[in-house]
Amino acid sequence: MLSGISIRNVVLIEALDLDLSAGFSAMTGETGAGKSIILDALGMATGARSDKALVRSEAEKALCIAQFTLDKAHTAWGVLVGADIEYTPSENLILRRTITKNGRSKAYINDTPVSVKLLASVGALILEVHGQHDGRGLLDRSTHRGQLDNFAGNSVLLKSCEETYENLKVARDRVETLKAKKAKAEEDKAFLEHAITELDRLAPKIGEDESLAAERRLLQHVEGALTELDAAKQALGEDGAYEARIGQALAGLERVRTKIGEGSTNPAFIALQEASTALEKALIELEEAGSAVNKAASAFNFEPGRLNKVEERFFALRAIARKYDVSVGQLGELRQSFGSELLGLEEFDTNMDKALAVYDKSKQAYDNVTAKLSETRALAAKKLDKKVCTELPPLKMAKADFVTQITKTADGPAGRDAVHFEVRTNPGTPLGPLDKIASGGEMSRFSLAIKVALSEQTNRTMIFDEVDAGVGGAVADAVGKRLAVLSNGGQVLVVTHSPQVAACADHQFLIHKSSKGDKTITNIDVLPRERREEEIARMLAGEIITDAARAAARQLMKAS
Repeated sequence: MLSGISIRNVVLIEALDLDLSAGFSAMTGETGAGKSIILDALGMATGARSDKALVRSEAEKALCIAQFTLDKAHTAWGVLVGADIEYTPSENLILRRTITKNGRSKAYINDTPVSVKLLASVGALILEVHGQHDGRGLLDRSTHRGQLDNFAGNSVLLKSCEETYENLKVARDRVETLKAKKAKAEEDKAFLEHAITELDRLAPKIGEDESLAAERRLLQHVEGALTELDAAKQALGEDGAYEARIGQALAGLERVRTKIGEGSTNPAFIALQEASTALEKALIELEEAGSAVNKAASAFNFEPGRLNKVEERFFALRAIARKYDVSVGQLGELRQSFGSELLGLEEFDTNMDKALAVYDKSKQAYDNVTAKLSETRALAAKKLDKKVCTELPPLKMAKADFVTQITKTADGPAGRDAVHFEVRTNPGTPLGPLDKIASGGEMSRFSLAIKVALSEQTNRTMIFDEVDAGVGGAVADAVGKRLAVLSNGGQVLVVTHSPQVAACADHQFLIHKSSKGDKTITNIDVLPRERREEEIARMLAGEIITDAARAAARQLMKAS
């Protein structure tokens, strides 16, 4: 509920503070007194499009503050939570906005600076304006689905739809992500399979490159080594000549020793024995040296083409290591890594199957809830159309028609339905949007009829600007009575020139102009009952108020 409004320096309003109550309030006054200025100021405070033209000519800036009393469960509080704005539900929600004469605008919620967009978002949740040129309320086609859902009581279904949509979106994103990776995965799989085959074919062993390098160096010097070994064998007398000569020398020494006899202590004999021992030792070592050289030569007897084989493998290992940018010693670890990756890719299809299963399940759940939602909307649309059309004849629109159009749209958190309210004012004419088909007065009356039909679902303050335009008598009376019904348990503000409408109000405000020096200002008076009677009589009679007009005013108020 709008509990108060404070206006400073808005067009003809210099300063205005107004307390408001629940129920039906009528704003009356002469044409041009400034009733629309109050609505402009209120729109400014709730985020409507406004500009520097609202700033009073001699002022630096215009200011409007709107205070709302809301219940603890009102959706506006949730917006504040999302915007990290502090609030106390037991206190008023205060919307404030200033506009300078240079056109700069500042917005505040509970004294916290906010964007005008956020101000408008909150304002749309707590205030509806139905007027000839206002783009909010029922003229905003984007609100129609929400209006129908409120009428249908779809809050539980909508929550379920939002949840299943989010689940579907997550599942769809997972599937799309896997699909996007599929082509790359196929490329990776082909690469890994080729690499693993290549590595398995070589089967590199730890330390193999060092051993191959050493063997390669050896094989590269085999020919020279064999030549040197042959020379060594020749030097040792491979034909046995050295052994024969040493044997002859040893035999000669033995003959000398025999002639001298054993056991002699003569130094010459002892020297002779030492010479014999040395020759025997030389003979043994010569034999051992020859055997060792032969053995070494045998060791260099490699299979033909061994160097080519060693070099082929050595260079193959080096090449594949360069290809994968690792050392030869790391090829084994690389093979294990590629194997693990390939195993992961082989599980890709399993992951995709799981993702598709989750998607199918999520889509089925979303399909079920959206089908139910569409069904309830279709039934509620028929019921709403009937209720609105029932309200139109008393509002002097018996030939008019109202239809809730439901068309299919893309998947969304609120289902697959686009909802638009369409009207026609005369038989045979095509249906169309409310603001395109109806005149100003018709728009207000259509809005009134729709809001009366939706009266149990509204929790906003509603403002009707000249809803009675172009009607009078019984029709105006019907308008007033429907506004009164609409205000039950809520709050309705009406700018009106109709005495019948004003007489139905719970509260009445008189907007009038006065002059202060060379300035003209707009004022507003809260009218007690006796002054209400006088004002309604003026609305009936014009400038000269007669007793008959007063009596008629009393009768209107009594009948209301």
